[in-house]
Amino acid sequence: MIVANHTSMTDIMLMLAVVRNPFVFVGKKELVKIPLFGFFYKRTCILVDRNSSKSKNEVFKRAQSRLNQGLSICIFPEGGVPDDESVLLDEFKDGAFRLAIEHQIPIVPIVFADNKERFSYTFLSGSPGKMRVRILPFVETAHLTNDNRKELKDQVRQKIYNGLLAFGKEDLKEESLIIKPGKI
Repeated sequence: MIVANHTSMTDIMLMLAVVRNPFVFVGKKELVKIPLFGFFYKRTCILVDRNSSKSKNEVFKRAQSRLNQGLSICIFPEGGVPDDESVLLDEFKDGAFRLAIEHQIPIVPIVFADNKERFSYTFLSGSPGKMRVRILPFVETAHLTNDNRKELKDQVRQKIYNGLLAFGKEDLKEESLIIKPGKI
């Protein structure tokens, strides 16, 4: 189960560039309406209608089929990009963690540090530059039950949150290396 923070339209493309193992996204059905993108999206993703409990349950069946084919599953657990761009990491939804526990597969947390600054959802915003990614250590789900879902979700969210904060501290360290004694 691959999970990452979701801040930009570039998250999907960067995920495809970073993860070498074959995987399939679980994504919201509404994105099918986007011209051209929607055509490919509906043929390559497990779609979920977040307003339908039947659709949410079908995701589990489709995910099992894909796992049996040797594919991994990728979910952005925030459920979408937060409307408020000042939010560093939104609350996580349960789906990814429920799937991981039900199928006893490890979770691979990934941190995207710069995607919001490079290409946010605000029209005509962004800038060229690095798009840093960190793949964090796997989180095992063996021997966990559905009763552990909230703790697992909180643990993975905290790891990604700490990863985002660590990138911020690295920026400060990099900047402090640029300042040389006597130049202040």
